[in-house]
Amino acid sequence: MTLRSVAGIRDPVHGYVKVTEVERSIIDTPFVQRLRRVHQLAGSYLVYPGAVHTRFEHVIGAMHVAGQIATSLSATSELGEDCVQELRLAALLHDVGHGPFSHMFEEVLALKSKETHEDMSLRIVRETVIRDIIGEHGFSASKISSLSVGRLEKGPRFLNEVIAGGLSADIMDYLLRDSYFTGVEYGKVDIQRVIDSMQVGDSHLVIDEAALPAFEALLLGRYEMFKAVYFHKTVRAAELMLVRSMQLADSTLGLTELSNLDRYLNLTDEVVLHSLTSLRPATAELREARQLALDFRERKLVKCVFERLMQRRARGVRGLFTDDTIRGRLRRRLAKEAGMNTGSIFIDVPTTPSIPYSSSKEVLKSVGLVRWEGGRRVIVTMPIGQLPLVGSIEGFMDVLRVYTETRFRGQLEGAARDVFGDVAQTQTPETPPRR
Repeated sequence: MTLRSVAGIRDPVHGYVKVTEVERSIIDTPFVQRLRRVHQLAGSYLVYPGAVHTRFEHVIGAMHVAGQIATSLSATSELGEDCVQELRLAALLHDVGHGPFSHMFEEVLALKSKETHEDMSLRIVRETVIRDIIGEHGFSASKISSLSVGRLEKGPRFLNEVIAGGLSADIMDYLLRDSYFTGVEYGKVDIQRVIDSMQVGDSHLVIDEAALPAFEALLLGRYEMFKAVYFHKTVRAAELMLVRSMQLADSTLGLTELSNLDRYLNLTDEVVLHSLTSLRPATAELREARQLALDFRERKLVKCVFERLMQRRARGVRGLFTDDTIRGRLRRRLAKEAGMNTGSIFIDVPTTPSIPYSSSKEVLKSVGLVRWEGGRRVIVTMPIGQLPLVGSIEGFMDVLRVYTETRFRGQLEGAARDVFGDVAQTQTPETPPRR
């Protein structure tokens, strides 16, 4: 199925990406253009110099992949041209609500509000000129906004899965794109094999059983990219510093004041970093915020003195030590043991499910496979744990790290080994998840 294109964009990952009239109009809005000034991988460029790509390129790529998925599905299901266009628009808009430095800003936002970048995406699509453009072309802004964050309630469930989940256009684009720009090979997976095998079964996305190795490679590639790039210890050092800087300066700069969408439009990486480095050091908190931002800009990063990677089999738990109160207690204990100030100690506990979340925000537990038995199409459900290689990484990937400034490195190393030698082993997987 082919939509009428009116323009094209040359993309380094997918080649020539065709754009329809409604897509071009939305791409030209300030809210989508703003994504040119929000890095896809926040502070990763301080470790991988090529990682300067932005959310703008990603949403263009996700739109293209969503269109490929929709075209593949239309061969075996009743998927009209309007539905294909809706899926492409939803993918184009799925990240429009991201704040400065992407997921780093969300860590700051979590302390002040229950809103996420997905909530901001809903608001931007429904309350700005984007709503009018969508309506003028005969589509529903309410439907497309819900679909863009995988929350469409009315309609086939597989539509949400195209946008969010283990087989989503989002994952397929960011793995290829992040791999390309960082120079890390793990994300170079054969997404076309997975896309071409996609069908709809029992209202869910399923794949031909013959494409199972390609799907497994996609999951393994994501896992390795988290270890090599997203959770890289130096990448996280930079991000920890900037997150704390934004937290300390929030009341002065009003970063998490989200009521005015026009003001939100101005929150980009460069603007926020400039605001942080230009703070007037009227208080100790603002002095610290300014210095952290200056050190981030000049790549004077805190150093990792303790690290432990833990692969948990527990399901449904976000991670160890994710509660702010627990982290605060641990920082105070470390400070006491090392004889130093808590402000110079950073505890990092990034955690993610080794297998992606489904569109319903639950860990993906199975994949639907198409088999042909006696000339008859049969849909079978295979638990993720039964995949030969992926089963070995099923669960949660936790990273526990302690950082400090170079001058305190020696005195904190021993304290961290003493404290976390006990705590990390006695902490149970049943720790209540934060959120």
